[in-house]
Amino acid sequence: MRSRRPLLGLALACLAAVPLAAQAPSRVKVESFTLPNGLKVHLVEDRSAQVVAVNVWYDVGSRNEREGRTGFAHLFEHMMFQGSANVKKAEHGQYIERAGGQLNGSTQPDRTNYYNEVPSNRLNLALWLEADRMRSLAVTAENLKNQQEAVKEERRLRFDNAPYTAAFVDSLPTMFDRASCFAYAHSIIGSMDDLNAATVADVKAFFDLYYAPNNATLVIAGDFTPAVARKLVTDYFGGIPRGATPPAVQCAPQAATGREAVKRIPDRNATLPAVLTAYRVVPPSHADYPALELLSTIIGAGESSRLNRALVRDAMVAVAAQALFNPFGPMRGAGIFGALVIANQGVTPDALRERLADQMRTVADGITAEELTKAKNAWRASTIFGRQTAIATSEAVHYAAMYLGSPDAINTDAARYEAVTLADLRRVAATYLRPDNSLTLVIVPEGK
Repeated sequence: MRSRRPLLGLALACLAAVPLAAQAPSRVKVESFTLPNGLKVHLVEDRSAQVVAVNVWYDVGSRNEREGRTGFAHLFEHMMFQGSANVKKAEHGQYIERAGGQLNGSTQPDRTNYYNEVPSNRLNLALWLEADRMRSLAVTAENLKNQQEAVKEERRLRFDNAPYTAAFVDSLPTMFDRASCFAYAHSIIGSMDDLNAATVADVKAFFDLYYAPNNATLVIAGDFTPAVARKLVTDYFGGIPRGATPPAVQCAPQAATGREAVKRIPDRNATLPAVLTAYRVVPPSHADYPALELLSTIIGAGESSRLNRALVRDAMVAVAAQALFNPFGPMRGAGIFGALVIANQGVTPDALRERLADQMRTVADGITAEELTKAKNAWRASTIFGRQTAIATSEAVHYAAMYLGSPDAINTDAARYEAVTLADLRRVAATYLRPDNSLTLVIVPEGK
């Protein structure tokens, strides 16, 4: 019998000569329906693991707050765990954890989310818990006072006692015009004075308006039978009354101001100066968004990024450098592209600022095809790996529905990133990364 090795070797040689196509994110089949009360539901069946994610996004974030009443969206991230008609305070978490699951919530400018990831045989438990608090959250004076204090403590722990963080959270939103776009011109955690002044009536009105089924989207992803899920959703959520339609958010397009804005901020927790330059950019649905995101990767993600090579490794004027793309989360009415550097010992804030400005002036010069390919690979890998869990898949469906206009955009978004060219990178850099379209925060150690 003749050996097959020569044929195998020839086949492998031919294969090696043909460039392999990049792996694309797998398609996600989304089944959607809407209840009569307005609750939007998206189902993604995946039997690869005996886990199911129940993930509710409310179309409310700091963008929906009004002047004098800020911080309510973040407050409700806490309030939603204070009990409801059939669930006592803190029992939501106890039920989920006893079932072997996990849960959490988070607040961003455009949305507040609450997710539960449980063994697939406890889908009914997670749905019942979410429906009970949507229907009958316990908004009481005691709970309000308790969570006002919890938010203050979180502020002290995570922001006021951490270097640089308070400066970013409080000052970065000022890059947006308060008169024409209050939605994004205040901090996501809100004003402590506003929270202190909040009454039970204020908070109840906020809940009734924004935490109604017609202002929510439910995604169920993982190991379940769609027909069973439909029945459970209808049984648990179908009787919750529809709420009033929330007012539209006003935010005029944020154009360049015609001048460079610089703020100098003392920081009692910082030991080294830092400089953050942020630029006004566009929402996720905009055609320029993929190029901007890939450019941020090239500029400031990882050891091989432009800023790290130039300022940390070569010039040694910084101990850290990175890009911050939408650091508070995506926004439907605006966008933030940031570059952050922390000074090395002996480097002055003004010298660091000038070094960063030099880099950003020439940021798109000489970007290579290899750098673009690497950035695309990083985006693709993050997306593919992000589809490996039920909760990550549910988040991806939510993102597509809210920011790209349709849950089915989860299957078309990759094509936008693959289409980005070197010319696109140069164009978006010239269009958006300009001094007159920026805010620079110069953070200096207090007393130095």
